[in-house]
Amino acid sequence: MDIRPHDPAWTPQPLSHASALPARFYTTAESAALDRRAVFAKSWQLLAHASQLEQSGDHVVGEIAGVPLLIVRGGDGELRALHNVCRHRAGPLALCDGRGAKRLRCHYHGWTYALDGQLLSAPEMQTTADFDIATIRLPRARVAAWRNLVFAALDHDVPPIGEWLDGIDVRLRGHAIEDYVFHAREGYDIACNWKTYIDNYLEGYHVPHIHPELNRMLDYRNYVVETSRWHSLQHSPLESGDGLYGSGEALYWFVWPNTMLNVMPGRLQTNRVLPTGPQQCRVVFDYYYPAEALADESRRSQDRAFSDLVQREDVDMCEHVQRGLASGSYEAGRLNPLRENGVHHFHELLREAYRASP
Repeated sequence: MDIRPHDPAWTPQPLSHASALPARFYTTAESAALDRRAVFAKSWQLLAHASQLEQSGDHVVGEIAGVPLLIVRGGDGELRALHNVCRHRAGPLALCDGRGAKRLRCHYHGWTYALDGQLLSAPEMQTTADFDIATIRLPRARVAAWRNLVFAALDHDVPPIGEWLDGIDVRLRGHAIEDYVFHAREGYDIACNWKTYIDNYLEGYHVPHIHPELNRMLDYRNYVVETSRWHSLQHSPLESGDGLYGSGEALYWFVWPNTMLNVMPGRLQTNRVLPTGPQQCRVVFDYYYPAEALADESRRSQDRAFSDLVQREDVDMCEHVQRGLASGSYEAGRLNPLRENGVHHFHELLREAYRASP
């Protein structure tokens, strides 16, 4: 069944009577196209860390809703999110992250741009009629940094990043994540729709059933999910022993539509969930620690090993769920208001985005 304008599944649902989204939203090419234009093209996306963009010419390549982007530090110190698409015949200006570029040169025909996106030279175009270099520049997306995490947005009507993340600063309290240092990146290619993965992330309902080691660290009776306009927070008391995180609180933020900030004592882990097909996604994990903790290789290794264990348990279940969604057997089930309010919050944001999409 195709997804059409005014689909009844887009109607808002109260938490007390909410059902999950129908299976077709997780399986079809039509749904993937809708997500691209209604969700990803109209939201902030985490693309970089300020440590990758310290000096003039430092740059990071990324993509939002199919648009290649280049985040670059200009000679004036400003960050810009430029379309990584040459104005000549769509060649790339950068193929990978880099440091200290003086100019941005297209890899296809050598058209060269300043770090602010203005065209500087176009080889052998001198005899081209009515061709004025001064009128050509790369389009820009919006860019914003928050606690040294760098976000970009294609749509200029997206609310400011401060509104997007409103309330997180207060709840972070003593976690100075802006001072943490990048340590490592892990990536997982998963045979499930990106929303299947996020649905799983957004509830602790499954923790006692598929995460026995994690369940022993958390307090399921006091596992709480709080929702805000553009993000939600899962939090629980944490007891993990001094060799891992120690004691304190586990804080798991979901930031609409596909970013997670997982904060444990002395550690930030960011996740980005990137659709790679109607029933595939890639999840990128970046690990950050206080500078003084980088010497403790044992603790960092344990953190990554434990995170990998939990992730593989999630991947296995998400792939099973995706097969169920694609089977033709599944009809949208009722959500648990106590344990799945985070999933409901996500689905309501999806419904809102779908209703607003042309």
